[in-house]
Amino acid sequence: MSSSHSNLDYSLLSDPFLQFPTESSVKVIWFTEFPGIEHKIVYGDNLDKEIIAKTTELSRTREDEQSKVKGDYSQTTRRNIWRHEGEITELNQGKKVPYKVVSLVKENKIESNVFSLTSSPKKETPLKILLTSDHQLKPMVAANLQKVAETMGKIDAIFFAGDLVNVPDRASEWFDDKRGGAFFPCLQGLANYTIETEETKTVYRGGQLIQSAPLFPTIGNHEVMGKWSESKGLSKQFVDAIPREVAESLYSEKADGINPNYDSDFKENWIKNNSFNTDTYEEIFSFPQTQSNNSHYYAVTFGDIRLVVLQVTNIWRSPSLDKNVKGRYQEAEKDFNNAENWGYGQHIFKPIKKGSEQYQWLEKELKSEVFQKAKYKIVMFHHPVHTLGGNIVPPYTDPIQKINKDADGNITEIRYQYPKEKDYLIQDLMPLLETANVNLVFYGHSHLWNRFISSNGINFLESSNVGNSYGAHLGENKRPIPPDYSALNYVEIGDPNGLKPVIPNLAPLIDENNHPLPYIASNEITVFSILDTKKGTVSSYYFDIRKPDSNAIKFDEFVI
Repeated sequence: MSSSHSNLDYSLLSDPFLQFPTESSVKVIWFTEFPGIEHKIVYGDNLDKEIIAKTTELSRTREDEQSKVKGDYSQTTRRNIWRHEGEITELNQGKKVPYKVVSLVKENKIESNVFSLTSSPKKETPLKILLTSDHQLKPMVAANLQKVAETMGKIDAIFFAGDLVNVPDRASEWFDDKRGGAFFPCLQGLANYTIETEETKTVYRGGQLIQSAPLFPTIGNHEVMGKWSESKGLSKQFVDAIPREVAESLYSEKADGINPNYDSDFKENWIKNNSFNTDTYEEIFSFPQTQSNNSHYYAVTFGDIRLVVLQVTNIWRSPSLDKNVKGRYQEAEKDFNNAENWGYGQHIFKPIKKGSEQYQWLEKELKSEVFQKAKYKIVMFHHPVHTLGGNIVPPYTDPIQKINKDADGNITEIRYQYPKEKDYLIQDLMPLLETANVNLVFYGHSHLWNRFISSNGINFLESSNVGNSYGAHLGENKRPIPPDYSALNYVEIGDPNGLKPVIPNLAPLIDENNHPLPYIASNEITVFSILDTKKGTVSSYYFDIRKPDSNAIKFDEFVI
């Protein structure tokens, strides 16, 4: 990568990146494929200070036969990766400090380039913040981030609304997928992703962003791994998640045999390994470790912004009613009599419903003085609350299982329903956010751009269009809903929760009838959005990859 060293066997696996600055500190993280002798951050105006980093090994990073990486991974195989983190303290707000990272291994000294870091900005500092999500190694990510850097120059932070990669335990998706579009390279200007159109062939490098701008991440459904296996492919493990309470029930049936000493750590690990986990996500990133904040949901102050990040996501399952599909509305016919293979519909990973731990935490945060006095109150999570996209149906609630049997007691059907009147986002979450006068709710998940505004002035933005768009559900493009679910009032067209999309107010795209479109859902046009705290605006830009020499076009702007 951008390291310089004398032995080509050793290099940094990533450039350094920044996490969770306070008024006087910031964390610096980078990765290697060797434990090394010592890892340190060298910083200061003359690079005359240093701090030794703490090194930990990632516990679940692996490769498999679907990995696009050098080496033989015909079997699912552990990949040894070490994470290095140091916290630079005693910083002065507003002052940028040069830094680089150094890893020592054998006789080699491996260094990054020199970048700059700073602590959390003071109030009234003008900031430009990238709002993005759903990278997932999609085709336009490197082009998107390269245009961010070219258009905006330096940015001050990234708010990332989930779905960073596809399979979180597959190491190469984070670091070195040989197609050139892995997560860290794209955000560090080290990508090497080629896009070919009928007339052009262009290599995109992404943008050098997170070396000097902190990244604030969110858990999406692609941050969650399912049941652990030593041998199954990682994509299979990813989709093989079941509700924790089901795993707890299975554990209770087997406890005497598998844990005769009733070891609590063994129990916790068994349940996690037989349901789902976010271990790799939590091991890669840092989080504010306070009494209330954690890796699943947190709140931080950044300049004039109070950012509240929630875990609002469920497992994605296919809407198909093919009898062989374990989907959002049914179990596969072949699994009717084998409950251990059931998928349990689109189950929610962490509750946000009224009375849940996360809900109570949010209630307290929204009432806090620091939140109420913030100039900009922003809430970020993954699952959409208003969208033209497909992933908002069925409603965001716990699946209700219905098992039908014939006269002989044989299972003929296992179906799942999601009562619309129990949608936790509409019934429980939104009343809290409305009362708290939130300025902006930012999310992703449906791979498009659209925005909405409620009657009481809350702005809703979904800006997640970097390739592999599934379209917008307007006109004849209906969401796939089982015909016998019509009585449940699932909505095929438009926003199921009743808001009308806002047509971009500067340069909307036009349909074949010359009408302006209230969305961008394209695999040739990619979108990014920038929050400007000086102006109090969110500006959205699009870039057409079929015109690689063109500039990004600002097509929408609104005030929060």
